[in-house]
Amino acid sequence: MRVAKAIWGLLVGVKDALVLLFMILFFAGLYALLNARPAPTVSDGVLMLDLSGGVVEQPAEEGFAAVGGSAGPRPVALRDVRAALLRARTDERVKAVALDLDGFSAGQTVIADLGDSLGELKRAGKPVLAYATGYSDDGYQLAAHAGEVWLNPMGTVQLMGPGGNNLYFAGLLDKLGVTANVYKVGKFKSAVEPFTRSDMSPEARENAQALAGSLFETWRDDVRRARPQANVEAALRGPVQLVQAAGGDFARAAVQAKLVDKVGEKRAFEARLAELGGADDKLRGGYKRIRLDRYIAAEVKQDTSGPIGVVTVAGNIVDGRAGLGTAGGDSIAEAIEKGIRGGKIKALVVRIDSPGGSALASERIRQALLQARQKNIPVVASMGNVAASGGYWVSTAAQHVFAEPSTITGSIGVFGILPSFQGSLSKLGIAADGVKTTPLSGEPDLLKGPSPEAGQLVQLGVESIYGKFLGIVAEARRKTPQQVDAIGQGRVWSGGQARQIGLVDQFGGMDEAIAKAAELARLDEDNRGITWLERKKGWQAELAGLLRDDDEDSASEDDPFASLRAQPDLVALAALREAELLLSGPTIQARCLACGTPETRSSAPTPRQGWLATLLALLS
Repeated sequence: MRVAKAIWGLLVGVKDALVLLFMILFFAGLYALLNARPAPTVSDGVLMLDLSGGVVEQPAEEGFAAVGGSAGPRPVALRDVRAALLRARTDERVKAVALDLDGFSAGQTVIADLGDSLGELKRAGKPVLAYATGYSDDGYQLAAHAGEVWLNPMGTVQLMGPGGNNLYFAGLLDKLGVTANVYKVGKFKSAVEPFTRSDMSPEARENAQALAGSLFETWRDDVRRARPQANVEAALRGPVQLVQAAGGDFARAAVQAKLVDKVGEKRAFEARLAELGGADDKLRGGYKRIRLDRYIAAEVKQDTSGPIGVVTVAGNIVDGRAGLGTAGGDSIAEAIEKGIRGGKIKALVVRIDSPGGSALASERIRQALLQARQKNIPVVASMGNVAASGGYWVSTAAQHVFAEPSTITGSIGVFGILPSFQGSLSKLGIAADGVKTTPLSGEPDLLKGPSPEAGQLVQLGVESIYGKFLGIVAEARRKTPQQVDAIGQGRVWSGGQARQIGLVDQFGGMDEAIAKAAELARLDEDNRGITWLERKKGWQAELAGLLRDDDEDSASEDDPFASLRAQPDLVALAALREAELLLSGPTIQARCLACGTPETRSSAPTPRQGWLATLLALLS
């Protein structure tokens, strides 16, 4: 028996060793596969920018849903597109640059940055063309920077300006029996209003109207500068009369108003591209083209060794770690700490595109930036589309703050939400009861509602964090807490307004922020390289990207009005996701609901089904 046991033990050991060896070889092979992709080659032709997935500061990591192309068009990182356009300016292989703007969406600051890059291309003598079956505000703002603007004969240019409605859940929560216990500071902190009201408060309406008006003026100024011949006012103020004057022909109306240069089918546009970049009957469209993703992979260097570190705070700010596209407090702070540990980083630029979120995570990132300053590393903040509430909290660690006129910032305010379900349980015939040994036993009681003591403690916590918020802003902006409170209380400002009231120092984008950081660090002109401080993609995202189906011949023309149609399912899902995020997130948050742009929402991951969806399913 001993011999048999010994033999059996030996066989089990051999089996375990083989399994271990197989696992090591499997993961080693997988790692090699992910890191041994051949570098794409680039031929001459037209650089085609298909931006139907949108342009964002930091795209979210892909999951396995992307395999086989089921995830739809992917958003592209702004820095990659800008770098590609900069390289194309002097690349003799790039004969022209074409923009496919069907389905395009981005924030105004992103569009302005891309527009500046297109302007540099035109000044370098490169033809820039844009095509869409229908232009809305975002697409037209970018198209205005092109040398030739094309429109489908059945298409339209429909300019609407900022504005629209949000969902308010007070009536729904009442029917579900859910009580939203709200604690806040600041009469303009409208993030909690959808759970307590059925309409906007006068204060929220006043702030939203002022913000929309400021952003509208910035949009209009950019379009006027880029395309002065366009009669934008006629399209904005009298669209019906404009179309009627053209005999009901939307495309002709756009030409008469000089909003577009040419009307033609996609084939006519492609024939024009063949004239500029060369014909090739073997390719879809019949012209030589360079795909943007391949051009980025081949020509855009991923900087890893420069003395200026750049860290991105994009998406909702959440506690703990998170993947790219969501601002995990620990993930970003650890990236900063790791970057400055080696001593190679001499300056830091923090790029912010976030409506905020967790106050604790915002402070975690701020402390990491302050740690860099303690090591005499200057810190400069660059605001993108949104740097509000928790996003603004992070910016206070910087010595100098840049913003664009169309940046949405401010929202200096704090709120707390505790959902309780006493009404829901009653509707389901469920009761809750128990015992207490202190006033706080079992609190916050989400089954019967928080006790008065628990509610007072949460309110005191909100007021305490708001006081801290005022203090750090006052110190950073050289104001008194009372002065900050006068421009705080949750008010949201455009970048232009924020500069006037002293919340930012200067207008400018990433280039200006990097130059300022180099100046503060006293770096020579030839020693201003960049190191991007962000964690690498997970292996699942790498594998998904490797296996994703990116068939360039799969594109098809959509209904000319498809990009302009309302999408109620997406609107409702986005609103429900915001509700889930707010009610299931940290109890106390520094977050701006009014700042949720398409960019920040598209970069956030889809949350798991939470209590709101579960409750709706139970009561349906």
